[in-house]
Amino acid sequence: MASLIPTTLSLHSRLTRLTLTLTQTPQRLLRFKATRAMSSESTQRAFQLRLDPLTGNSEWIVIEEQEQEEQISDNSQKPLLATTSYLDMLNDSPRNKAFRQAIDKTVTQPCHVIDIGAGTGLLSMMAARAMCSGDSSTTCRSSSSSSEGMITACESYLPMVKLMRRVARLNGTERKIKVFNKRSDELQVGVDIPSRADILVSEILDSELLGEGLIPSLQHAHDMLLVENPQTVPYRATTYGQLVESKFLWKLHDLHNNEADTGDGIHLVPSGLDSIIHVKSQQYAMHCDAIKEEIKLLSEPFKIFEFDFWKRPDSHREIELHIKATNDGRVNAVVSWWILQLDCEGTIFYSTAPGWISSAMNTSAGHWCDHWKQCVWFVPGKGMSVSKDEEVYLHAVHTETSILYNLKTDVPRKSGFDTGDPQLILSPERIAIYGDREWRQSMFQALRNALQERVNSLCIVADDSVFLTLLVAHLSKTSHVISLFPGLRDKGAQYLQAVADANGFSMDHVEVLEKRKTCLTMHDTHQKKVDLLIGEPFYYGNEGMLPWQNLRFWKERTLLDSVLSKDVLVMPCKGLLQACAMSLPDLWKSRRCLSNIEGFDHSVVNTTLGACGELPAPEEGPCLPFYIWQCGEIKELSEIFTIMEFDFSKPIKPCYGKAQVEFTEPGICHGFALWIDWVMDSDNSIVLSTGPDERYWKQGVKLLANPVAVGIHESRKKAEHISTVIEASFDPSNVVCQRSQRWGFQSNFVSLLFLLLYTIYGCNEKF
Repeated sequence: MASLIPTTLSLHSRLTRLTLTLTQTPQRLLRFKATRAMSSESTQRAFQLRLDPLTGNSEWIVIEEQEQEEQISDNSQKPLLATTSYLDMLNDSPRNKAFRQAIDKTVTQPCHVIDIGAGTGLLSMMAARAMCSGDSSTTCRSSSSSSEGMITACESYLPMVKLMRRVARLNGTERKIKVFNKRSDELQVGVDIPSRADILVSEILDSELLGEGLIPSLQHAHDMLLVENPQTVPYRATTYGQLVESKFLWKLHDLHNNEADTGDGIHLVPSGLDSIIHVKSQQYAMHCDAIKEEIKLLSEPFKIFEFDFWKRPDSHREIELHIKATNDGRVNAVVSWWILQLDCEGTIFYSTAPGWISSAMNTSAGHWCDHWKQCVWFVPGKGMSVSKDEEVYLHAVHTETSILYNLKTDVPRKSGFDTGDPQLILSPERIAIYGDREWRQSMFQALRNALQERVNSLCIVADDSVFLTLLVAHLSKTSHVISLFPGLRDKGAQYLQAVADANGFSMDHVEVLEKRKTCLTMHDTHQKKVDLLIGEPFYYGNEGMLPWQNLRFWKERTLLDSVLSKDVLVMPCKGLLQACAMSLPDLWKSRRCLSNIEGFDHSVVNTTLGACGELPAPEEGPCLPFYIWQCGEIKELSEIFTIMEFDFSKPIKPCYGKAQVEFTEPGICHGFALWIDWVMDSDNSIVLSTGPDERYWKQGVKLLANPVAVGIHESRKKAEHISTVIEASFDPSNVVCQRSQRWGFQSNFVSLLFLLLYTIYGCNEKF
C-alpha cells in the first residue's frame, strides 16, 4: 500500500486552496487481529504497523471495532484507505458490469452466497438483489436460514468493514448481509455460519492474479465453506504471455551490462559478481501500453495456466511451453496478463491484456485503470537471442502466490541468485538509475568538483547510496568515508567489502556505522569535523513514495549539524519544488467521486477513499504518487515552474515561495504534477530532475475536484487566458530542540502550504 500525503482542497469559482502536509503515513500496513472479552461480548481489535517514511521509525496503531463507524472518516483513518486501490477499482465500470451480469445469471433463487474479501460489499449487494429478483416471494428479505437465502460477507480489514456497513445501511441491505470481520479461513460452519455456501462470489485478484492469496483462499473455501460442486463468480481465470524485446525493460534489471558503457570506472556489479545487485525474481506490474512503441513482439500470445474457481486449486504446478518466435530479436521479458471468465457458459469476460491484443474477450480494451496492470518478468542478463520460427522453451511455475518463468536454451545458465556473495535487492527503477550513463556522469562531475582541493577530507554519505560511497572512495584515495546506510545497514557494509577490490579502494578508508543513531557525535567521526555531506538522496525501501519524502535528507543534515565543519559542502546543495499543470483524463476518472455503481449508492465512501470531486468542505482527495508516463492519456498544459527552494547548506528553516503560472497549451486541466529537482552544485550547473520526463521516478499528483478548461481556445471569438498564482510556505514547526542541543524531530516532520489562485480573464466559467 503506497504512502500518501493527506491534503485538503476547497474549490470556488475563482479561488482554489490546496494544503499539503507531510505527515507520518503508512507505507506498509502489517495487520493482525486479537479478540478480547468485554462483559458478555467479544470485540475485534486490529493492530496496524505504520511506517514514517521521513524517519524510518514505525509504530503500532490500534483500531477498535467498538468505535463509532462514523469515525472512519476521521483524519486518523483517512490515510489508511485513501492510499489503497479501492477507489480506482470501484471506478472500473467494465469490471463492475461484468460481475453484475455474472451474478445476475448465477444467483437466481434463495441460497447461501459467501463473498470473500468483500470490500465495500458491492458483490454481496449484487447477490442479495439478484436473489430477491429471482424469487417472487418475500422470504428473500430475511437471512435467518439458508433455505430462505443468506449472504455471508467476509472482510478482514476492520476500517473497510466499517465502511461496508455504512454502504449497506445506505442501500437498505444491512439486514440481508451478514458481515464478518475475519479472514475466510477463520470462519467455521456451525459456529459463524449455519451451513456451507452454495455460491462463492469473490474478487481477490492482483495484477499477477495470485498475489492476494487467491489459491489458499479457494483451497480453504472448498475444504471448509462450500458445498460440493459449488457455483462461483468468477468461473475461471486464464493467464497469458508474450515474448518481447525492449531496451527500456532490459535497463530495468541488467545493471552489470548497462554500467559497462558508463565509463566512470565504478563497478557496482563487478565481473564474477553478476548477481550482487539485482532485482527480485518476480513479476512486476506495469502499464505496458505506455511503452508499446518501444516493444518488439517476438511471439504470438500464448496460454500459460488456467485456474478454475469452481474446484479446489493445486498449490503448485509446472508446465513447459513450446513457443515459436515470430521475429528475429532478443527476448528481454515476458509480458503477461489474465482473462476472467465470469460465467460458466463463457459469455462474460474481463481482461487485463495490453491494448495491442485483439480479442473478443478483451472487453476492457481502451479502458485505463490502475488497480490491475500487465506484468513483466525479466529475462536475466542481456536476454535470449532468437530467430524467426525458432522454437523457444518456456518453463512456467506457479506457487500459491506467484507465477515465475524460465527460458530454456542449449546454453548453460548460471543458477539464478543462489551464491554465497552478499546481495542487494533493489527496485527495477533504482537498477535503471544506477545504470544510466547521464545520471552517473552528473554525479561524477558534481562529486569530483566537490573534492577538488580537499585533502584527507571526512565525507558522510547520509542516505543509502552505495554508488556515492564507491564514487568518493574511487575519486579520493585519502578521504575517509562514513556511510550511514539507514536502510541497508549491515547489507550495505557487506556489499562494500565484497566490491572493494574490484573498485580499487581499501575498506580502511570506508566504514558503515554499526548501529543506527539519531545523530552523531565527535566520537563517531574520530574527533574530526565533516568536510563533505552527500546523498542522492535515496532511502532504501522508500521507493515509490511521494517525491518530497526525500526531504528527509534535510532532516538528516540538520541532525548532523554539530559535527559539520564551518565550510562543509553539502550535496545536493538545494532542492527545487517543481510543478506543471497537467491534463490527466484517465487518472482523474479513476479517482473521481463515486455515486451509483450498478444500482448501488456509494457516495458515503468518497471522503474516506480520497476521491476527487464535490466533497463536503473542507474535505478533499489526497496527493498521490504516480509514474505520470504510465497514467494513460497525458498532456502538459504549462511550462515547468519552480514553487519553492530548500537550501540544504543551512539547517532546516521556514521557507516561502510564489510563482505565477500561465497555461501555454489549451486543454482540460485535471490537476498538477509536483516533484523535487536536486541541485548538486552551488553553481546550479548540475541539476538532477525527477520530473515526468524522467521515467524512473514517481511524481506527486494533486487532482482538482473538477476539471477546468484552460489556455487559448481558437474556437472562441475572443481568446481567453487563464493564469495561476501559487504561493507556498514551508513550516518546520515540528522541529524541537532537546536538552543536549541536538536536533530531534516529532513524527509530523514538516508542513507545506500551497495557495493556488486561479484568475480567469474573459471567461465566465465556474469551476
